[in-house]
Amino acid sequence: MASAVSSLNKAGPRTHTTRATRDSDWVRWTLTGVALLFLAGFVLLPLGAVFAEALRKGWAVFFASFIDPDALAAIRLTLITTLVAVPANVVFGVAAAWCITKFSFRGKSVLITLIDLPFAVSPVIAGLIFVLVFGLQGWLGHYINAENPWFPWLQQWLVEKDFKIIFATPGIILATIFVTFPFVARELIPLMQAQGTDEEYAAVTLGAGGWQVFWRVTLPNIKWGLFYGIVLCNARAMGEFGAVSVVSGHIRGETNTMPLHVEILYNEYQFSAAFSVASLLALLAIVTLVLKSFIEWRHSRTHA
Repeated sequence: MASAVSSLNKAGPRTHTTRATRDSDWVRWTLTGVALLFLAGFVLLPLGAVFAEALRKGWAVFFASFIDPDALAAIRLTLITTLVAVPANVVFGVAAAWCITKFSFRGKSVLITLIDLPFAVSPVIAGLIFVLVFGLQGWLGHYINAENPWFPWLQQWLVEKDFKIIFATPGIILATIFVTFPFVARELIPLMQAQGTDEEYAAVTLGAGGWQVFWRVTLPNIKWGLFYGIVLCNARAMGEFGAVSVVSGHIRGETNTMPLHVEILYNEYQFSAAFSVASLLALLAIVTLVLKSFIEWRHSRTHA
């Protein structure tokens, strides 16, 4: 009798726990169906519409949209901006994450808040900030037009070279760096905090220097998180519109990136060309998702 009672007591909580953590079949199928309908209506359908509109007039028109000099210039500027912004953010993100997670110092919370600042500021406002600082009516413009500047040789060099930041490639790169620099840092900070500092302390105890600790201990532990942050940063850099739109000036063939070129084509009722260039951005987004899924799969296998 005692054994039967004890067995019932043991089975009871397990049965209640199983019932509490499992839903009926109709609930699971309903939730799955709603999620699939939402995914189809708000993700797959617009994505399919982009490719359908791009190919509506045939492959000849589709490929001709990329041969256009303005489209080639937009693609080239997008690639240049990405190739500069992403490495810059990788260097900053790794340095900031290493500093925040491996050392204790005053102002750490302020530094974390500043890293999150681009997430809180509208991209349009971010672009306006650079216009107010580096525009003709901003700090740089007043310095160029100053009668007695602090560094006359610098003023002379800026005038002779006709150096421009706003409505030029440097402004686009600066705006892109600003809106994308949190991605790598915010991806690495939680990962490095979870890993702790025991391995670094052990390496230092064994006589390793700072760079040796970074290259042989820290970097191998964060490689997949770093790759994940690079993928997200790259996707945002290629698709950034708001901040770049403010600082570019929309000069066709010179300061238009791919998103800005799509907007101009669409406003001029060149729908096939607009959707063709947009399909290229969509393909880049799909590649980004594939890389993201691959990184998550490898990361899960590494920690399995």
